[in-house]
Amino acid sequence: MEFSDSESISGTFRKKKNMVSQLPFYFNTSSGIRFGVGSLQKSSDELIRLLGKRIMVISDKVLTDLGLFEPLLKEINILGGVSFVFDSVEPDPSLSTLLDSILYAKKNSVSGVIGFGGGSPMDVAKLTALILGSKQNLDDVWGVSNAHGPRIPLCLIPTTAGTGSEVTPVSIITIEGEEKRGVVSPIILPDLAILDPSLTLGLPRSTTAATGVDAMVHAIEAFASESLNNNYLSQLMAREALVLLTNSIRRSVQNGQNIDARSEMLMGSMMAGMAFANSPVAAVHALAYPLGGTFHIPHGLSNSLVLPGVLKFNSYNEKAAKAYTHLAKIVCPSSKKVVSNESEALRFSEYFRSLSKDLGLPVRLRDLGIPVSALEKLARDAMKQTRLLVNNPRSMNRADALQIYRSAW
Repeated sequence: MEFSDSESISGTFRKKKNMVSQLPFYFNTSSGIRFGVGSLQKSSDELIRLLGKRIMVISDKVLTDLGLFEPLLKEINILGGVSFVFDSVEPDPSLSTLLDSILYAKKNSVSGVIGFGGGSPMDVAKLTALILGSKQNLDDVWGVSNAHGPRIPLCLIPTTAGTGSEVTPVSIITIEGEEKRGVVSPIILPDLAILDPSLTLGLPRSTTAATGVDAMVHAIEAFASESLNNNYLSQLMAREALVLLTNSIRRSVQNGQNIDARSEMLMGSMMAGMAFANSPVAAVHALAYPLGGTFHIPHGLSNSLVLPGVLKFNSYNEKAAKAYTHLAKIVCPSSKKVVSNESEALRFSEYFRSLSKDLGLPVRLRDLGIPVSALEKLARDAMKQTRLLVNNPRSMNRADALQIYRSAW
């Protein structure tokens, strides 16, 4: 994918004759999207029509304690439905949790599933709906395009602005020990995604910051992805996502009740999700996964810790440097003349270290109790993420990964 100095990506394509026609691509996203303050309450009739009257809500204990989905349960009851709550989902959900969810759904003969919360409940909801509908063996669906469906009706309702899971065909589950395994298939895209910014108002500052950076990572990696499906729509989505996220992340952290900032964050997160769902992420995620698997560092924070190092590493690739220079104009514009794409890309990488500090996030692995002796294993584990590493603009080996972890330590 080529990048120009123009602020408009569409302009980039126009400058290269027949660029669009020469780039066939696919673009999958959720069938229906409802966005806006109060959109959940306004969608209750539609939910019953879509999901049937035996609806399973998959969430976590924190949201149960907050009573965040209690109004939804009452609406389901008023409209003649029956709700079944499974709120045992933990961060980085385990295989045993997924199996418990599937068993609970079968036991109650649910007609439809709602994933309510962050990425973890939504990931469990996707696979619960898939296995109930398809009757496939779970062991047969791991990997890319192995889930054949059908699935039972599915709705996803995010309460964080970060994962974009409500518009991605991906579900990640922690198997035995530290191994993470994924299902990638358009079959698990939901029938309906409801994005109500008011549901994100209670997020703590640290969660707001980490999930916000996570969404920015999705946009950056999608924009510069080496995937053959890096396409016109994904790049437009990624760029506009960064405009929204850059404009709102500090305001959301500083004042969690700022509904305008929260709305921009949620929209930006969704658009970044649309982008990377079709132009997949790369080495930042590959290096972040072992931090979550081994040390249970939240996914957004894991991404933020390795992001500057991966961006710096990629900055020495001409194509990546050009992409990052383009994005720097959005995220951290400078009045100084650009000397070279490489130097501008390096400035872009350093910006994210300072952003994490400004947002109050840890910026060193040692600050989270990760010993230097663990870095070798982290590097080995990162190399197992071949599905992600293949999309990185610059080829990365174990020694490279180790150096990035050391720079983050």
